[in-house]
Amino acid sequence: MNDQPQPQQPSEGWAPREPGAATAAAPDAPGKKPKRPRRTGWRRLIPTWRMVLGAFVTVVLLLVGVFALGYYLVKIPAANSAAIKQSNVYLYADGSQLARDGEVNRENVTLELISKEAQHAVLAAEDRDFYTESAVDPKAMVRAAWNTAMGKGKQSGSTITQQYVKNYYLAQDQTVTRKAKEFFIAIKLDSEKSKADILEGYLNTSYFGRNAYGIQAAAQAYYGVDAKGLTAAQGAYLAALLNAPSEYDVVAHPENKPAALARWNYVLDGMVKKKWLTAADRAGTKFPEPRQTVIAAGMSGQRGYIVKAVNDYLTENKILDEDALNAGGYRITTTLQKSKQDSFVKAVDDQVMDELDKKNRKVDNYVRAGGASIDPKSGKVLAMYGGIDYTKQYYNNATRRDYQVGSTFKPFVFTSAVQNDSTTQDGRTITPNTVYDGTNKRPVEGWEGGTYAPENEDQVSYGDISVRTATDKSVNSVYAQMAVDVDPEKVMKTAVDLGVPSDTPDLNASPSIALGPSTASVLDMAEAYATLANHGKRGTYRMIESITKDGSDVVDLPERKTWQAVSREAADTTTSMLQSVVEGGTGTAAQAAGRPAAGKTGTAENDKAAWFAGYTPNLATVVAVMGQDPDTGVHKELYGALGQQRINGGGYPAQIWAQYTKAALKGVAVQDFDLRIQPGADEQQLPPADPDEEEPATAGQDNGGTTTGGEEPPGGTQGQDNGGTTTDGGTTGDGGTTDGTDGGTGTDGGTTTDGGTTGDGASGTTGDGGTTTDGGTTDGQDGGTGTTFGDFP
Repeated sequence: MNDQPQPQQPSEGWAPREPGAATAAAPDAPGKKPKRPRRTGWRRLIPTWRMVLGAFVTVVLLLVGVFALGYYLVKIPAANSAAIKQSNVYLYADGSQLARDGEVNRENVTLELISKEAQHAVLAAEDRDFYTESAVDPKAMVRAAWNTAMGKGKQSGSTITQQYVKNYYLAQDQTVTRKAKEFFIAIKLDSEKSKADILEGYLNTSYFGRNAYGIQAAAQAYYGVDAKGLTAAQGAYLAALLNAPSEYDVVAHPENKPAALARWNYVLDGMVKKKWLTAADRAGTKFPEPRQTVIAAGMSGQRGYIVKAVNDYLTENKILDEDALNAGGYRITTTLQKSKQDSFVKAVDDQVMDELDKKNRKVDNYVRAGGASIDPKSGKVLAMYGGIDYTKQYYNNATRRDYQVGSTFKPFVFTSAVQNDSTTQDGRTITPNTVYDGTNKRPVEGWEGGTYAPENEDQVSYGDISVRTATDKSVNSVYAQMAVDVDPEKVMKTAVDLGVPSDTPDLNASPSIALGPSTASVLDMAEAYATLANHGKRGTYRMIESITKDGSDVVDLPERKTWQAVSREAADTTTSMLQSVVEGGTGTAAQAAGRPAAGKTGTAENDKAAWFAGYTPNLATVVAVMGQDPDTGVHKELYGALGQQRINGGGYPAQIWAQYTKAALKGVAVQDFDLRIQPGADEQQLPPADPDEEEPATAGQDNGGTTTGGEEPPGGTQGQDNGGTTTDGGTTGDGGTTDGTDGGTGTDGGTTTDGGTTGDGASGTTGDGGTTTDGGTTDGQDGGTGTTFGDFP
């Protein structure tokens, strides 16, 4: 039997398939679906719904896995070291210790010891849905990340739970790892602790400024009450501080009060919206002014002022942020020199503080002083005087921006004139010898913004007067007109270029800009005057030499850049004019420094502040004496202070400047100014004669007679300058001040009437512009004192 398989025979009708022939089921074959045609062209790029669904499921599973893994791996840690803050150490330039910011000012309290109003205020400010929402808010986090990326400022997006986790358990660094840990710890904490416990922890660990950690310390630091006694208004202000503790302290930074008020109102409105405060109570709420002073003893004397200024410098220049500084551990070497710092304090004490009689003169209780000193070439701040004691006067008088700078602004007007090749209304180039009309209340010409006719000091009219002499005497009418001639916009630009901050309060482009209504700080003005001292080359001031973290890590400092802010001729010609102020103008007290010096005096409106801004070739220093109520913080007039009728820049500020400068430069070789003066600066620029007038009118006296105006010297009125004394006719003193009206009367000099002959020993005949022997040619009318042209100081 044959067991091999037999080949099957093809059935009937079978035919072999030709190569390449396609096989396909019959279109109507039962039980089989027709195949979907393959997609071609661009359709192949569109994912199918199966692909989309698959990708979605994969992402969800991946996120769930990552979440589960993170939740499993991240544990709630012990309290971090920042919960017990480290100290920052501040050093002088020579490495000696300047200050240590001390132990943390914190006192933990239970939630029951914090007023409901304060609790609600914090919730309204930071997390209004705290009690009803989860521990994290992904939508807020995404929104905050987007706003930050779009340049709308750093956004948090964190709930109170997340902020508490950051404060108590984690570091303050802004990293993805820290944010991820914060996210998972917050979720775990929310399941393990009550909302009340989390809120209590948050309120006890948050930083409120003034070295106050926790709301109890903050309540004492700002209002001198316990947290349990905080009102809705007070609680709202403390809650506002959480957003920017240093920036919103209206005592330390009065210029930021509008922003602080806006945040305070936002908090109160939120309380009303959440029905934690009635609309009626909200309407009657007034801003609660915080206390002026309550600082840890470790910050006494100048230490607190310097630490605050250094910290502001670090944060404003984005070297370190406030959170990092608050965490501590930094060793900060400043540019301040201990010997100069001590000399500044001694000069203020010797000249002012030791002379106060607070018991017998109430106004002496208002006297404050501020000062700053800069190396013009390096831009280093070498010394700073903030006040008598940081624990007693919280304001830093060197950095505050709320007192008018007065006539110390006038040099910027002249600098701008030279920088812009400006001319007078009648086409004469503005130089130190250009003659202006110094008549009191003279309306400025060429200004379309309305009538402006400023008063001179003591209502004195000077008639035609050179710019140099107008600077010596600080004549308002001349400088207001010069500001218009230059263009107030250009004046403002020059001031900003020199170093005055563009956002300085009341820095406006109008004729009044010349009189100094703006409120730059002492440090701002020192930077601007340092630019003049450095021949117009500016570099922003520096306060830091180096920074280390935990003894080793070096913090990078930005490279200092310098640039030519104004031309050398503009800066140096201004310097030559300011030398005249020290040599024979209102700043003669500065001569006691024993150095070639240039400077300008200034007085704020109603004598609420007096300034002296001056420099030698290697040191620029600005000093201000200010008036302020120690209890309310209100600016006060200084009439009668220190037993003087008035306080002006040529008095105590110039005296402080001179004593400090002499001590600070002890052992340093005397250096003269190397000046490159504006071409034509020595040529006299007289106004053209008016053909319609038979005789030129006289409004006052220049280079002769006793005049008082602008800034008075410390001893009272200024004497005659270049032509005050008449030969054989006696000095025009004993006859009072000549006022330019019908000759005036001068004892022993005779009475001059209607231009007639000066009798009783007069040295010559003045008649309709006649010549007065040894007194120069007097172009007078009706016997007036006239204006002596010729020698301009």
